Amino acid sequence: MSEATPLVGIIMGSESDMPAMEPCMKQLEEFGIPYEVKVASAHRKPAEVHDWASSAVERGLRVIVAAAGKAAHLGGVVAAYTPLPVITVPMKTSDLGGLDSLLSMVQMPSGVPVACVAINGAKNAAILAVQILGTGRDGCREKIADFKAKMAE
Repeated sequence: MSEATPLVGIIMGSESDMPAMEPCMKQLEEFGIPYEVKVASAHRKPAEVHDWASSAVERGLRVIVAAAGKAAHLGGVVAAYTPLPVITVPMKTSDLGGLDSLLSMVQMPSGVPVACVAINGAKNAAILAVQILGTGRDGCREKIADFKAKMAE
């Protein structure tokens, strides 16, 4: 794998989620972490989600960030098809303000866990992804240590 091989996969259920996920992409760019982005709904394009998630390891991904709103099944569906850690980002919704999304994500069945950040917590999802990468990559761990040191200044 080259240095440009994406380490983080970002998937969202709709193009309308893109603005809320920009902080995730921006934070990964600031850390110098290559990523790929996919838009596919667990409900409207289940076969596409299956293909993307089940081939993630082969493509070199190490962590996945999944963003969805309302029923918010995308992260759980992705987690069912990959051994990689999945971080979910509940999207703020017009109906219940994102509480529906949040509750969908934190009520995963036994054996199919996902990590979950706050509603529209895309930036934290990126930071958590790099922390996970840091368990096996010294460079990522150093980036997080530097980031936290700057926050403490």
